[in-house]
Amino acid sequence: MIYIIRHGQTEMNNVKALQGRSDHPLNETGVKQAEDTAKLLADQGIKFDYVFSSPLIRAVQTAKLISPENEPVVDERLIEMDYGKYEGLELSNMPPEIKFFFSDFVNNPAPDTMEQLPAVVDRLGEFLEEIKGLKGNILISTHAIAMKGALEYLTPDSNGSYWSKYIGNCAVYSAENDENGIGVPEELICITPKVLGC
Repeated sequence: MIYIIRHGQTEMNNVKALQGRSDHPLNETGVKQAEDTAKLLADQGIKFDYVFSSPLIRAVQTAKLISPENEPVVDERLIEMDYGKYEGLELSNMPPEIKFFFSDFVNNPAPDTMEQLPAVVDRLGEFLEEIKGLKGNILISTHAIAMKGALEYLTPDSNGSYWSKYIGNCAVYSAENDENGIGVPEELICITPKVLGC
C-alpha cells in the first residue's frame, strides 16, 4: 500500500500564508498532529517498509514522527508547488491575479513566476511511476498542492476536482500498489477538518 500524507501545521499555515518552498518547521500543533496520526496508523497495524519525503523540513519532520524507525529518502519531486514571487503572501490580502487563479484552478493558469499545475502533476507522476510495484507499505510525506498533484495523477477522471478539495495538515490518502500498478486513492485519515468537514 501507498500512504500519502500532508505535513503537520507550521506557523505559515497558522497565519494562512502561501508557504510554498520556504522552509519552515512544524509548530507545536503540527508536531502533535503528526504524533496523533502516527498513533492512528499504528492502531491499524500499519508499519512502513519505505519512507519518502519532500526535502523541506516540515515534511521530513512529519515523516520521522510517523515512522521513526525509518530514515526518510528525500526526493526533490515531492517538494511543494513553487509560488514564485507570491511566496509568503497572506491569503487575506490576495492580489487580483491570485484570486483569479484560485477561482478556477482547472481553467486559469497560475500567474507568472508560479509553477503551473500540470508541471506539479508531471513530477509527482514521474515519482509514482518509479515506486510502482514496490513490495510493502510506502509512506510519502509531502505538501498540499504536491499531494493534490499526486492524487490527480492517480485519478485521471477526476477532471481537476482535487485542486479545489480541502486537504488538512496530516491528512492521509491510501492506495493499493501491486503488480497491476497503483490504484485509486481514498482518504484514510483527516485529523484537521475545516468547518464544513474534510
